[in-house]
Amino acid sequence: MKKFFACFLALVLGLMILGAVPAKAAEKVTLNVYNWGQYISDGSDGYIDVIAEFEKVYPNIHVNYMTFDSNETMYTKLQSGGSTYDIIIPSDYMIDTLISEDMLEPLDFSNIPNYKYVDEAYKNMAYDPENKYSVPYTWGCVGVIYNSKYVNEEDVGSWDLMWNKNYAGKILMFDNPRDAFAIAERLLGYSLNTEDPEEMAAATEKLKEQKNLVQSYVMDQIFDKLEREEAWIGAYYAGDYLLMVEENEDLRFFFPEEGFNLFVDAICIPKGCQHKEEAETFINFLCDPEICGQNLEYLGYSTPLSEAKNYMDPEITESDIAYPSEDILANGEAFAALSVEGNQRMNSLWLSVKTDDNVLGKYLILTGAAIVVVIGLWLFFKIRKTRSIKRRGMFYKK
Repeated sequence: MKKFFACFLALVLGLMILGAVPAKAAEKVTLNVYNWGQYISDGSDGYIDVIAEFEKVYPNIHVNYMTFDSNETMYTKLQSGGSTYDIIIPSDYMIDTLISEDMLEPLDFSNIPNYKYVDEAYKNMAYDPENKYSVPYTWGCVGVIYNSKYVNEEDVGSWDLMWNKNYAGKILMFDNPRDAFAIAERLLGYSLNTEDPEEMAAATEKLKEQKNLVQSYVMDQIFDKLEREEAWIGAYYAGDYLLMVEENEDLRFFFPEEGFNLFVDAICIPKGCQHKEEAETFINFLCDPEICGQNLEYLGYSTPLSEAKNYMDPEITESDIAYPSEDILANGEAFAALSVEGNQRMNSLWLSVKTDDNVLGKYLILTGAAIVVVIGLWLFFKIRKTRSIKRRGMFYKK
């Protein structure tokens, strides 16, 4: 009798798995997923391995997981057409751009029934007003992470900590123009979506003013640098802070008083994908409340599915960093897509920041000075040697 029930259970599970696989996917396919670094639970520290679990349920789909470090990197890769992706997870303003440039596939929500769990607050967003191209993955805020062992608490609260000369050489700044300009713009009292040439120029000068204080411009490198105390201050995402503080309990986080970026990252399918139905199956899997809850518990980012909180540690769901109060959120501002001209101007200004004379000029001056010294020493010894030879010649003539 036990053998009968065991065989029956195995048959039922087998039928469930087969029934879950898309009908057209008779052969094993590879799903190319392009996501931010460290932005899916990978089984470390006892957390769920999302991709491994997906491949168990859908054994005919293999996930090839690749990463990018900024929206701009991802956009450039898509534009170049050198690679084909089935899933991408960009941020709100970039989704707006991709839609306007016809670079996304409309979603077939009949393949994404778990979309019903997405909170209404994260549907019909400004970047996708008709709800055709994206499904929210996470949301969160940008703020300042600092090491309480080295940073005076009297100095925290404002973006100006990133310009504090007392911490020169220990400050990390975003290595992408949109986030970097947003910080300077908020510190100056401007909208982080400004395209006013004078305001953008002022933000550029503010970033140049900061440059001599910055240890390095970073993205995911910030994890190691702050956790190992190679740097003490850095602007980054609240969700990532919650991962870093597990490795270094002296790290702290604050939402700057001038305001900050409030963002949504969402799952999309780019034009030219090879396996659209399988991609939608993957999106549906990520929207399962239990999978979403376990995934975001690892990530530390905020979930757009309230139902997922039932599968998360209350310490996470009650965190005032992962889920700040309405008063704090009211001080946040979402990115909007800039015009083509605005983007070009920002990229050009960002290049001028990265190649600013304040640092490059000093390097060139020092290098030039060193060359002059070397040439001078070479000439000195050359002349001295020549004189020595002449003297010896005169001696032998005598």
